[in-house]
Amino acid sequence: MNVLIIEDESLSASRLESLVWKYDPKINVMAKLSSVKESIQWLSDAANQRPDLIFMDLHLEDDLAFKIIEELKLTIPIIFTTAYSEYTLKAFKANGIDYLLKPVDKAELTAAIDKFVTLHAKSAATPAPDFAALMAMYQSGNEEGYKERFLASAGPKLFSIRTSEIAYFTIEQKATFLRTFDGQHLAMDYSLDKLAQMLDPKEFFRINRSLIIALNSIRSIYTVSAGRLKLELTPATAQEVFVSGDRMADFKQWLGK
Repeated sequence: MNVLIIEDESLSASRLESLVWKYDPKINVMAKLSSVKESIQWLSDAANQRPDLIFMDLHLEDDLAFKIIEELKLTIPIIFTTAYSEYTLKAFKANGIDYLLKPVDKAELTAAIDKFVTLHAKSAATPAPDFAALMAMYQSGNEEGYKERFLASAGPKLFSIRTSEIAYFTIEQKATFLRTFDGQHLAMDYSLDKLAQMLDPKEFFRINRSLIIALNSIRSIYTVSAGRLKLELTPATAQEVFVSGDRMADFKQWLGK
């Protein structure tokens, strides 16, 4: 296995190299790079072999490492290592196998490399391997292409939530949140428009501009003034919930499927 280390702290880079070799002494550390500029130059050089895996610190000496990914449109799998947690969601969208907080724990590093090895083996076993596509499938999709899990957060803590656990998605103060049936209230990095494309339409319905609900979240439905529909959901919402007038017909059809 050929790996590349992108890390601007020399002690951290050396420690990471040591941990990688403890995992497998046969792993070839191709180079240790410390900046966005140096990394772009190295990865763009045709004389350098493509690494199988990159260990990448997010905060480099000249910029955020996401610039490398965006500039080169990298599809190489990445294990992110950083002292910060605020970019976790974005990292998982950028070919991220795992996101390890410094100081890197040996057991967590081992689990991250194991995850890569498993995915790499599956990719190599398929015709015309496409690691990025496999990673996307591993993280989320099913045979129909609908999301089976979502990554969400509460402060610095991350949660992998099964779609079947989610009661509804809502917009609150221009941010997107999910609410699970057991009451968890977690932030997400998707708009409702995007979520509507990712969810199974048999199980979820967008009833208005700020709410997508699961069929199983509906506790009661009432007809109120002017034929409007009012819903009571589980878990209960802070505000009253109504189906938009332009969604009424589709909503009734959805209930009858």
